[in-house]
Amino acid sequence: MIYLAARFGAAPGYLQVALVQGAVAALLSARLGLARWWCAIQFAFPLAVLGAQLLDLPPAVFLGAFLVFLVLFWSTFRTQVPYYPSGRKVRAAVAELLPQGGAPRAIDIGSGFGGLALDLARRRPDARIEGIELAPLPWLVSRLRATLARSPARFVRGDYEDLDFGNYDLVFAYLSPAAMGSLWRKARAEMRPGSALASYEFDIPGHPPDEVLAPEGSGRNLYIWRF
Repeated sequence: MIYLAARFGAAPGYLQVALVQGAVAALLSARLGLARWWCAIQFAFPLAVLGAQLLDLPPAVFLGAFLVFLVLFWSTFRTQVPYYPSGRKVRAAVAELLPQGGAPRAIDIGSGFGGLALDLARRRPDARIEGIELAPLPWLVSRLRATLARSPARFVRGDYEDLDFGNYDLVFAYLSPAAMGSLWRKARAEMRPGSALASYEFDIPGHPPDEVLAPEGSGRNLYIWRF
C-alpha cells in the first residue's frame, strides 16, 4: 500500500497505512455479513501488528501468547463457538428452570470456566450439575475451581455432540448462531418428554421457543424449548 501511494506522490506513514488497511478489512467484513465483533477485530489487527513491531518484543512472547490462545480457544475454527461467558445475571433464571425434587440432572454445554455450573450446584445441592468443555484451559480451571470450592459440580472435557441429551432434565447452551441448527437437531432427536433446552442470547431460526425470559440487567434473552 505504501508503494502504491508513493507512485501517486504520497508518502503515508505506517500508522496511516494500518488505519486504512484496518478500515478496509472492517468494511469488507461488514459487507460479507460477519458479526460486529469480527469487524472490530479486523480493524484492530493491523494496528496491533504495528504496535508489536514498535515494541520490539522477543519471539518468546509471541509463542507464549499463541499457546495461551490455543488452549483457551482450541478448536473454535471447527466448532465456530468462541468463548462466551454467560455472566452472573442469567444464573438465577437458569436455576429456576430446574425441576423441583427428584435430583434433576443438568448440563452446561460449552461450560467455559465453570461459573454457571458451580453456581447451579450451590443453589441446588439436590441436583446433579455437569459441565462439558472442549478447550483444555477453561476445562482445567473449572476442575480446579470445583475442587477448591468442594463443589459437587462435575466437569468433563469433550464435545457435547458425543453426549446423549436424553440423560438430562435441562441442557443449557451459550454457543453461537452457527451452532444452533445442529444443536436443535440433536435436542429434538434425543431429549425426553419433560426436559428443557435453554439457550442464552441465541434463538433457533424456524423453531419459536416455548418461553422467552429476560434476566434482569443482562440485556439479553434466555430462550427455552420444552419437550
